[in-house]
Amino acid sequence: MSVKKELISGFAYTAIAKYIGIAISFIITAVLSRLLLPEEFGIVAVATVLINFFNLLSDMGIAPAIVQNKSLNSTDYSNIFSFTIWIGVILAILFFIISPFISAYYKNEQLLHICRLLSVNIMFVTWNIIPNALLYKEKMFKYLAYRNLIVQLIGGSLAVIVALNGLGIYALLVNPIFTAIVMFFISYARFPQKLRLFFRFTSIQKIRSFSIYQFFFNMVNYFSRNLDKLVIGRVLGSGQLGYYEKSYRMMMLPLENITFVINPVMLPVFSEFQNDLNRLSTSYMKVIRTLAFVGFSLTLLLFFAARELVLLIFGLQWEPSVGVFRILSLSVGIQIILSTAGSIFQAANSTKVMFFTSLITAAINISGLFTSIFLFGTIEAVAYAVLIAFAINFFVTYYAMFRFTFYNMTYLANFLKQLVSPLCMCLLIAIVLFFMFGMQTYSVFQQEYLNLVLGLVVKGFVILIGVVSYVQLRGYYDIWGRVKMLVTKNRRK
Repeated sequence: MSVKKELISGFAYTAIAKYIGIAISFIITAVLSRLLLPEEFGIVAVATVLINFFNLLSDMGIAPAIVQNKSLNSTDYSNIFSFTIWIGVILAILFFIISPFISAYYKNEQLLHICRLLSVNIMFVTWNIIPNALLYKEKMFKYLAYRNLIVQLIGGSLAVIVALNGLGIYALLVNPIFTAIVMFFISYARFPQKLRLFFRFTSIQKIRSFSIYQFFFNMVNYFSRNLDKLVIGRVLGSGQLGYYEKSYRMMMLPLENITFVINPVMLPVFSEFQNDLNRLSTSYMKVIRTLAFVGFSLTLLLFFAARELVLLIFGLQWEPSVGVFRILSLSVGIQIILSTAGSIFQAANSTKVMFFTSLITAAINISGLFTSIFLFGTIEAVAYAVLIAFAINFFVTYYAMFRFTFYNMTYLANFLKQLVSPLCMCLLIAIVLFFMFGMQTYSVFQQEYLNLVLGLVVKGFVILIGVVSYVQLRGYYDIWGRVKMLVTKNRRK
């Protein structure tokens, strides 16, 4: 199968499951947001940040190394799987033990029980590293799509049932624990591994040079992206953290649901070109322009319809999240593009460059975070700091990629050219939206649900027409011709 067909097939299966999953996630989140308090979301947000840290410790860069390395055999997989089993057990026990200290630090007794329950998540996520990585290595995107969709639907439904039965904050724990357990058994059923009491480190040494820098990158990236939640929870309180977390998570939804479709497919497909950097760069450029059009269009929608989206999905009690969400939404376009950089570093076996680049970007993120919190002391200031940091990090990351991974700065000029036309489109549509709604674009519609829906539909329609018209008139894709062809084909049937 050609590279184009592999990418399209992988994108299609992953996208179908993921975008159906978006609808499911929106519904479940909307229900839980009305049943639970912002403070409860804030408490679980703290626990989730810590859980994700332990999951990073357990991964150690092994998963992408399994996908990228072409020399591993079944014995190697078995040895590495046995290693992850022991790591999972050890980390789960460790997290269970330190739960009282976490609870005491945040002065919240509920965190003790929440963290202890979530230790189960750590164990099963670690056990799933090898079976799950093999599914991606073998490009079994259809299998992965069905698995993810079914588990998400069942897990989310269970969370709602638990919330409706009055168990409050514990409803937020059902989905992550259920998902971790079921994902492991489904993946293991497809790629069962032999469990060895005594495993050989020679297999781990085969991926060490790749995984160690990947692990360091994951750690640095984790802290730079999650330190804001930990500091806000400590300095500004769980209520403000709840508003910030809801805004951040909502901003991340389109980002994650696009990059989740792109990145898992890019690594196994593009790793085939790890010895042909010119072909790797050329293939990447074709993806970038499409992502830029999609990402910048989403930025417009999220910014101009921030109030409608927040209040419709989460309810009127989440009004304080609107301003933060609007600021964060401005970073969505560049984040969508930036999030694919890791797959290219990995495919080119350049995790060392990726790690050292992350040290610079982390320093920028942390400096902005502490300046915004301790100088201004508001979640809006933190949102502005996040936006500025992402803009700077975008240029730092791609300079490092083309300077030290591809060793060809002409690729950087070609990369930037891919962004010019999408940016022009974004600017033109933004001018139209400001002209139509004026400076009242933030509050032109009242908070009644019918008017909120109307506002969202009108703004979405204007953006859609603008994007389609620009792409058609510029000749990037013959949308009108494609529609006519499909209509003619259906008539013949």
